[in-house]
Amino acid sequence: MTVDHAPPDISAKSGAATLAAPVGPALEPVVPAASRGGRLRSVPRWLRRTVGPLVLLALWQVLSSTGVLSPDTLASPGTVARAGADLIGDGTLPSAMAISLQRVAVGLLIGGAAGITLALLSGLSRLGEDLIDATVQMLRTVPWVGLIPLFIIWLGIGEAPKVALIALGVAFHLYLNVYAGIRGVDAQLVEAGQALGLGRWGLVRHVVLPGALPGAMTGLRYSLATAWLALVFGESINADAGIGFLMNQAREFFRTDVIVVCLVVYAFLGLLADAVVRTLERLLLQWRPTFTGQ
Repeated sequence: MTVDHAPPDISAKSGAATLAAPVGPALEPVVPAASRGGRLRSVPRWLRRTVGPLVLLALWQVLSSTGVLSPDTLASPGTVARAGADLIGDGTLPSAMAISLQRVAVGLLIGGAAGITLALLSGLSRLGEDLIDATVQMLRTVPWVGLIPLFIIWLGIGEAPKVALIALGVAFHLYLNVYAGIRGVDAQLVEAGQALGLGRWGLVRHVVLPGALPGAMTGLRYSLATAWLALVFGESINADAGIGFLMNQAREFFRTDVIVVCLVVYAFLGLLADAVVRTLERLLLQWRPTFTGQ
């Protein structure tokens, strides 16, 4: 006699066990700290970057309107805007900008060529380092602004001392950063290039120069900032045109509005030059991932 044993019915027991199980507290999803400011991050970045200048401009207007800042001390934003419009309308400001830009471009070209050439000779060769680096390190400690009297004696009071002053400031920054970039290339990359059969110039072209490119871009940014600073000093040397000339004229007549216009132009040109360098960095350094903030 065969007795069929049916499988035990555990549905009731399991259901009872399920009903009897303690119910824990509801779990909340963990939100990463980087995503908590989602609303702020949804605002375009260019708009967020304008908040600081707009706040400063509003504070300036309030202080001028309440009389805290007198017109003799600093003209109001409205007065500065009208002065700028007048200078643009009669062609004075565009002409001055063109002359100043020409001086910066020539000085940047001469100083950049000199700085990069010296950095390559010193960075790629021990003999070049022995012959060049000590001299450059000594000269860069001399305040280049203090050389203005010598430049006037040597080069006169025309365009030459202004361009030379810009070129000198540019050359040192590019030399230091390009030289440091060359000497900072990872030795393991050089060894890997040698293992792949690259010769000396192949290593320089495919390993050393690309590795030094980030340093060169940093040097270019510093050089542009120094170029505009040198331009301010250079255009104080008996200049008869340029933005510095406008500032000197405005100082003689206590025109703070014109002085502020010239300072704004200097700042705008500096920001424009920095934007150009940032664009070059994005194009030339696409292979190098960088941290962009959270």
